[in-house]
Amino acid sequence: MVDINRRGALGSLLTGAGLAALPAAAAEAAPQMGLLPAKQTSGPTWTKGIEGQRKADLGDGTFLNPILAGDRPDPSILKDGDDYYMTHSSFDAYPGLLIWHSKDLVNWTPVTTTLKTNVGSIWAPEICKHKGRYYIYLPAKFPNNNTSYVIWADKIEGPWSEPVDLKLPRYIDPGHIVDEKGERWLFLSGGDRIKLTPDGLKTVGEPEHVYNPWKYPDTWDVEGFSPEGPKVMKHGEYFYMITAVGGTAGPPTGHMVIAARAKSLAGPWEDHPQNPLVRTVDNSEKWWSRGHATLVEGPTPGDWWTVYHGYENGYYTLGRQTLLAPVTWTKDGWFEIGGGDLSKPIPKPKGGKAGPHGMALSDDFSTDKYGVQWNFFDPKPGEHQRLTRANGVLTLKGSGEAPSSGSPLIFVNGDQAYEFECEIEIDPDTRAGLILFYDRQLYCGLGFDAKNFVTHQYGIERGRPANPHGARMLMKVINTRHIVSFHTSSDGGKTWKRFDRGMEVSGYHHNVRGGFMMLKPGLYAAGKGSARFKNFKYRALD
Repeated sequence: MVDINRRGALGSLLTGAGLAALPAAAAEAAPQMGLLPAKQTSGPTWTKGIEGQRKADLGDGTFLNPILAGDRPDPSILKDGDDYYMTHSSFDAYPGLLIWHSKDLVNWTPVTTTLKTNVGSIWAPEICKHKGRYYIYLPAKFPNNNTSYVIWADKIEGPWSEPVDLKLPRYIDPGHIVDEKGERWLFLSGGDRIKLTPDGLKTVGEPEHVYNPWKYPDTWDVEGFSPEGPKVMKHGEYFYMITAVGGTAGPPTGHMVIAARAKSLAGPWEDHPQNPLVRTVDNSEKWWSRGHATLVEGPTPGDWWTVYHGYENGYYTLGRQTLLAPVTWTKDGWFEIGGGDLSKPIPKPKGGKAGPHGMALSDDFSTDKYGVQWNFFDPKPGEHQRLTRANGVLTLKGSGEAPSSGSPLIFVNGDQAYEFECEIEIDPDTRAGLILFYDRQLYCGLGFDAKNFVTHQYGIERGRPANPHGARMLMKVINTRHIVSFHTSSDGGKTWKRFDRGMEVSGYHHNVRGGFMMLKPGLYAAGKGSARFKNFKYRALD
């Protein structure tokens, strides 16, 4: 029995010795982007938030990036009166497109998840509001096929509509703008645009090319030209287009922010004389591959900011995180983006109101956090029916024979070191456990059935040592800056037994596997029966 996932790569099933591993390059390339980053012992550090999680607001009128730690890439932000709403690429995680809310651009709390139907891997959405209605435009990619959709709601909390197919193949990263005549447009990757109907739910005509993006020198180390993520806004007499070029990952110096302006959306577009406005120029910088920016006015009129994303030096496994930097408008009608490499505290935006930040990742399963915290990876239709919650117990019906052939339940976290634990009980002919999951070909973790443990490494099942605990145990995973250990207990955590297999996971990331995602904590159930999970606990470590 072999599972072939929709990307066409072979999965692997349980065997005594384990099947052939991933290509050796994927398994052994862990150290390629900075092996074992050390604990930060000097310089600024973050405030500790819920469960010790990283928090940007330092409490003294300054903040330290990221404003949203962990896999929150391609930020799209909407200013709606005194409120700010932001969403990000959610890729293969469903429910997807979680909306966050803030009053000060630094402290953020989740509002709702908006996309429940699996239409593909979601890249670089655009959240906007037009005539009282909220919209999210989203590109969805399947292998050898992609299109763009729109969902809408009359209230930010929802309910949100089912996705409407815009029948717009080939393009990614739509950016919404209304022109001087009140007509609606989507700007697209590559410098193209297409008109929308007044209700924003259909396209009109064919895409047209209106902008040739600024090109960097041929000697720069980049991943590729890849003009994408156009964000268009009106300020004064000009429309401004902010674009990402240089590729999203690859060399840390590749991804960058450029800008152009025009008095008409049709052009001609004039390139910013200081392009690129943001770029990592040295591997010693704190944040790598910085780009995909959107400008937004702060709580105080005339105080401008930008959100964009970047990889944290040494922590590709955390994905691209959301960063905030100040913007200054110049006398010639252009703007500059400050903050340097964002490794130091920055004065907070003026005005606004600091609220709570983040959310607890521990879960006693007494409330429904499906979609807000927990997501299935690339779920099949009806996958949510595997999940039931009652009396403080999460029951997950088995799927496939291993994480490679099922759909695990995962979540985003943003700490460099952390631990999580959970009580797990399984039915006969069932396997379950805790994992760190990138995709179906790259994950690690520990599972068990009633007689044996199941070790997961490099996305394969490598061994089945004896399980002395039987069908019920307490399991813990500790990830200390990419050094991972597993621990089990049969007496409720009074005593712990360290499992005899440790792992190093710094290479479980995009530059090894592709996909643009992060290494997410999670849990899984496989086989014919169900597994029951209780008292899930998360804690950030120093």
